[in-house]
Amino acid sequence: MKTLILALIVPFLFVSCGVLQPVKDTSVTHLLDPVIPDRRVTGASPTIAITRPSLPSYLDRQQLVGRSGNGQLQMNSYHLWAEPLDAAISRITAINLGRLTNSLNIQPVENFVTVDYQSLLEIRVSRFEPDPSKVVTLECTWKLQPVAGRVANSRPFRTSVPVRPTDSATDLSGQVAAMNEALARLAREIARSL
Repeated sequence: MKTLILALIVPFLFVSCGVLQPVKDTSVTHLLDPVIPDRRVTGASPTIAITRPSLPSYLDRQQLVGRSGNGQLQMNSYHLWAEPLDAAISRITAINLGRLTNSLNIQPVENFVTVDYQSLLEIRVSRFEPDPSKVVTLECTWKLQPVAGRVANSRPFRTSVPVRPTDSATDLSGQVAAMNEALARLAREIARSL
C-alpha cells in the first residue's frame, strides 16, 4: 500500500516542482527627477509649502498611463511609478522651485512640522500623459495662496513636450524625461510670479 501511495505522489511532486517555479518580475520602476540644474541652495526665502496636486482618477495609479487615440488609455502594467504620482509632482516641483529661487524653504507640505511657510502652492492637474503622436501634455491650474491674505486666483498652465525616441517601443524612459521637462517648465512659470 505504501508503495502504491509513493508511486502516485512522487510523479505529482516532480510535475508540481516544474509547474510552480518562481516567475521573473519584468516590471520597470520609474521615478520623476528634477531637470533644473543642481546648484548650492542657501537662501531662506521664499517659504512655500506645496500640497499634493489633485489628479484625475485615471492618473492616480501606480501604472504609467498613455493615450492611444479615440479616447482610449493605455495602462502600462509593467512600467510602474516608484512613488505615488501626486507625491512625485510635489517633490519635484519643490526641488525645481528651490533651485530656481535659491530657497531651502520650498518643500512638500508634509515636510513642514508647523505652519511656518508664507504661501501654499496648489496644483490641479487635468492631464499629464503622452498622446499617440508621442507628445507629453501637462495641463493644470496652479495658485500660490498666501497664508495670511485674500484668496489668490488660479492660473492656467499648458505645455507640450515631445518624447525623445528610444531604441525599443517598451522603453518608456523618453516619456518620463518629457514629464520631467514639463514639470520644469511649470516651475519656471511659478518662479517668474514670485
